[in-house]
Amino acid sequence: MSRLFVNQIKENDVVSETYRVAEKALRPNKNGVLYLQFILTDRTGSVSGRLWNATEEMFRQFNDGDFVRCDGMAQRFQGNIQVIAKKLTKVDAKDVALEDFTRDAAVDVAALWKRVRELLGGMKNPKLRDLADCFLTDDAFVERFSRGYAGVRLHHAHPGGLLEHTASTMELASRIASHYGAALDADLLLVGAFLHDVGKTIELSDDPTAPVYTDAGQALGHPYLGVEILTKKIAETEKLTGEPFDERLAILLKHMILSHHGTPENGAAKVPASLEAMALHYIDSLDAKLAEFQKHIAEDPNVGGGWTNYIPSLERKLIKF
Repeated sequence: MSRLFVNQIKENDVVSETYRVAEKALRPNKNGVLYLQFILTDRTGSVSGRLWNATEEMFRQFNDGDFVRCDGMAQRFQGNIQVIAKKLTKVDAKDVALEDFTRDAAVDVAALWKRVRELLGGMKNPKLRDLADCFLTDDAFVERFSRGYAGVRLHHAHPGGLLEHTASTMELASRIASHYGAALDADLLLVGAFLHDVGKTIELSDDPTAPVYTDAGQALGHPYLGVEILTKKIAETEKLTGEPFDERLAILLKHMILSHHGTPENGAAKVPASLEAMALHYIDSLDAKLAEFQKHIAEDPNVGGGWTNYIPSLERKLIKF
């Protein structure tokens, strides 16, 4: 019997299938009654779910990243499919066909790394070249970065997505720096683009079937984790070169990582306070939002229509004609 993949679920379908669970949360409704909110995933994508009249015990039966059998019904809410579960049962990973949950890399990893190395290799600042080399010669880092997701759901949410997003922001950084000339430090902006999401290698679990947020990721976030990684690599660079790293460059790079989300409500520890930090924020936002729009348009169930269904996270429908 064939399985019901996430991208096959339609309105009014009876659902009785095993999925990977992510982003579970126990919330009260307006009357104070608890319900379980969660995301179900497999290799074809993700769908939101609810289980009404939940309890603390139900919430503790499984964790993000576990496999669960979901029994329930699919319905449409605000134009999107969601699953209303009657029952969620944890399933042992050994009883699951992992190929149903493993997404193939959607990118040419070798070609992307070639371009990243070309861009970094063209920098004029020797300190930043040495720092970049310290990352690029770390085989374990390169391998982990190559597999990484840039996000769990919204943008570049596939193996290699982190590298794809990073290479794209670096391309944009190179072109914007060229346009603005001496107003921007081209090398600083380029390395900032390379490192802005490096903390995601720790924030998200290293799981090809469905990454989930690690304890460190949830507690600290990838900007802070990125600064920690950068601090260690600066120390390694100093050891390898036998020279102190430029303290001003270190501060500026850390500031770019901490501020690339733009505002505190969007996860920034600091607001951008340099030209390069402001440029990086908008470059990152542009690449992420365009990828998110493309994903919603490609996966929209309203086939043949001129508009997507309403997308709550974007607070709008998207034009498809």
